[in-house]
Amino acid sequence: MSSVKSTRVDEVALPSSRTTAIGRLADYLELTKPRIAVMALFTVAVGYYLASAGVWHVGRLLHALFGIALVAAASSALNQYIERKTDACMERTSNRPIPGGRLLPREVLLFALSAGVIGCLYLSLAVNWTTAALAAVTLLVYAAVYTPLKRYTALCTAVGAVAGALPPVLGWTAAAGRLELGSLVLFGIMFLWQFPHFVAIGWLYRDDYERAGLKMLPTAASSPRVTGLLCVGYALALVPMSLLAARAGLAGEGFFIAATILGAGYVASAVRFMLDETRRTARGVIYASLVYLPLLLLLLTWDHYRLLQ
Repeated sequence: MSSVKSTRVDEVALPSSRTTAIGRLADYLELTKPRIAVMALFTVAVGYYLASAGVWHVGRLLHALFGIALVAAASSALNQYIERKTDACMERTSNRPIPGGRLLPREVLLFALSAGVIGCLYLSLAVNWTTAALAAVTLLVYAAVYTPLKRYTALCTAVGAVAGALPPVLGWTAAAGRLELGSLVLFGIMFLWQFPHFVAIGWLYRDDYERAGLKMLPTAASSPRVTGLLCVGYALALVPMSLLAARAGLAGEGFFIAATILGAGYVASAVRFMLDETRRTARGVIYASLVYLPLLLLLLTWDHYRLLQ
């Protein structure tokens, strides 16, 4: 069944109940993975504020958010275009706009390329060339490197984490016009945060990935507790990385204490998963990650604001 469906996604759009203008708009919105995009744009805003040194230019931030949102939409749409056949083989992705037959592949490709080119050009004109160049790198790493690598090696997770860690750096360069120590600290936090989160997701859907021929981390044949150990290792490494924000002058001792407590909670969720690898504890890691990151960044922003007063 999956092989038939994956062939048809290259030919014609299948009949769908969502043929109205509103339905098609909803499908294009789904292409952009809006929940992920909102989280990324939140980190962009944090990076922008931290680099602003108390000089807040809302107009430039809005320009940056608009351009980066277009590039993020392009990245997600290109990912779904490239993976349209494997998406059709997996239960959790089989109803996406292309395998679900609601959008043609060529429509999605045109949308993705247009959004990517317009987004990068907009950033170069309305923000700065540094941000535009880094946005283009993010798009290329995610769509042209990470996505194809998923068919060949589990190391794709590390490559994808590079692209996922760049949004706050884009926010930083939008404000400062250059890379600085603070932007590298933000990159490190985002890079390490992703591993327990996505490894837990990979564990939950490992059979799905295996059927689709995607070599995600972990594999269906991974030994017991190996996945949990990976989660614990990265969660532990995240703690000192987050504390570097205070040492880099982005925050004070209050953030240092809060980051330690939040990090301990993230590590605890990973340890529970390691000791008892179940769907419940895997979801616990995911939920902990989704609490950890916004709270950490909000506390970092608040403590930075306090230091500037």
